[in-house]
Amino acid sequence: MSSASFAQEVTLKLGHLANEDNIWHKAVTKFAEEVNTLTKGRVAVEIYPNESLGKEIDLINGMQLGTADMTITGESLQNWAPTAALLALPYAYKSLEHMDEVASGEIGKQIEAEIIEKADIRPLTYFARGPRNLSANREITTPADLNGFKLRVPNVPLFVAAWQALGANPTPMAFSEVFTSLQNGTIEGQENPLALFKSGGFYEVQKVVNRTEHVRSWIYLAISERSWGRLSEEDQAALMEAAERTQTYERELFLADEEALVADLEGRGVTFHDVDQAAFAEAARDAVIGAVAEEIRPLAEQIFNK
Repeated sequence: MSSASFAQEVTLKLGHLANEDNIWHKAVTKFAEEVNTLTKGRVAVEIYPNESLGKEIDLINGMQLGTADMTITGESLQNWAPTAALLALPYAYKSLEHMDEVASGEIGKQIEAEIIEKADIRPLTYFARGPRNLSANREITTPADLNGFKLRVPNVPLFVAAWQALGANPTPMAFSEVFTSLQNGTIEGQENPLALFKSGGFYEVQKVVNRTEHVRSWIYLAISERSWGRLSEEDQAALMEAAERTQTYERELFLADEEALVADLEGRGVTFHDVDQAAFAEAARDAVIGAVAEEIRPLAEQIFNK
């Protein structure tokens, strides 16, 4: 084997937080297969699910230091690139189509450029995430129904600000404490994507999912700039092509998964209730825009006004 072709042989370590049944894992498995085919085996992608290569922030640090090559990451990147906060802006994205328009358009390109520049990480493609919905033991239709409502939120200042503006009483707490807190009435509800509502077993203690869909967000399949720089131009192009194919594949899985989750939860006695989403968005808008970093406020307003 000539040294020139040998120098191109690269193994990329891809770590992520999901388990093997998760669609993200299935998607990156597809990505690894596509990379292998398109580079004729010159580039191998090794996948480490279940945080086995480290937690999300550890992986980002590792990618900057050269101990990890790839991961799936999203708004956590705002610690380096403030515009990444826009990936999960409460009430900003009115539909999956609206979110796609932003993620793949001018604003999306701006976010990606800042992530490359400030975090030394290059997004290759993005995946949609299931929207967050509010569960309770009663139907909630308008913000007025939320007066004093105690709900668990993750420790994200933006989320806290949004729910306070809606009249609720948001309580940050670890995910692992949610089930018991719902059971003993410390909180009246929680908000999460349906996949987490199901895996957390919350359907045993909460029977109504109010379709607030208040956070639509996306997440990047990303590679460290250091690892990207080790690839030939030909292999970089192959990775981009593999990422594009993976995005199409993941979207099909995602849409089927969301439908299956609704059917599964209805089978467990959960009812789905439509809320006045426009009223929620209107009531939360100013608080959300006010809670983002000043330098990205104009972009946040632009997304809301689309």
